[in-house]
Formats: sequence, C-alpha cells, structure tokens
Amino acid sequence: MLREPEARDRAAFIELLASPEVNAYLGGPRLPAELEREMPGVPERWPGSFVVDLDGVMIGQILLRRATGHHRPAAMGKVELGYLFLPQAWGFGYAAEACAAALDWCDGVLPGEPVALATQTANVGSMRLAARLGFTEVERFHAWDAEQWLGLRSPVTPPA
Repeated sequence: MLREPEARDRAAFIELLASPEVNAYLGGPRLPAELEREMPGVPERWPGSFVVDLDGVMIGQILLRRATGHHRPAAMGKVELGYLFLPQAWGFGYAAEACAAALDWCDGVLPGEPVALATQTANVGSMRLAARLGFTEVERFHAWDAEQWLGLRSPVTPPA
C-alpha cells in the first residue's frame, strides 16, 4: 500500500537512510545520530512522496518530483522517479508493484508527462526494475565516480 508518511515511520526512515546496503549506489549512508537530530517527528509530506507499507510497516519510500535542478538536459523539468527499500524487502517484487502504482498515480495527476529515472549501471536490480517499468535508455554518463544510466518512460496518453 502507498500512503503519506506518518510519525510511526520515523525510525524506518532513519534505518533506510543509514543503511549501507540501501545507499551503496547513492553516495553512501548517513550517520544514524545525524539523522536522529535532523529527522522531524513526522517525516515531510508532499505530493508524490509515498511510504510503501506492508502489513502496517514501512518497507520503503517512493518519490516522484520535478527534476528542476537535474544536471542532465534530458531529465531537466521532467518528473523523476526515485525509490528506496529496506534490504529485508528486496527480492519479493514490492519495488516493482509499488513503483507501478506510483506511476499510475502520476499518470492520473499529470497525464501526458514523461517520467525520468537515473541509476548507476552497477545497480543491476535498479536497472532491471527500470526496464520492467517501461523506462528506455536515453543516455549514459559519468558522475559521482561511476557510470550512470538515464531512462525515460513515455507519457501515457489519456483515453479520448
């Protein structure tokens, strides 16, 4: 289930952002003590920010936000999909199901909008997920000391 962040998710957000496994391709984990100081009691809420809930427990986060400061021209100004899942939720198809639901939401709210996704090519799981969700490669580039992949998902045309 996708839902807004709640106060009960704070510990899971800290675990997610402090996890070396989760952040292996995202610049590394943050320190738990730093996150404890900075994380608000109720994690921030905004349209396109979803908690992925499994049986009442947060297992991940999905973000859909406008890429206003993206350093790649092909993604600039487009909606960008981002996702993080706790390691214990990996390998069960939750990311594919939750991302597909979030993209369906985006298609309803912003019909006709393409969606961008960037990931490191070394992140095999994320590359597979991007293909499964219908993203096609636009370019590869080097950033953050690694090869990056940028894909776009064509806009879903609303029925006439």
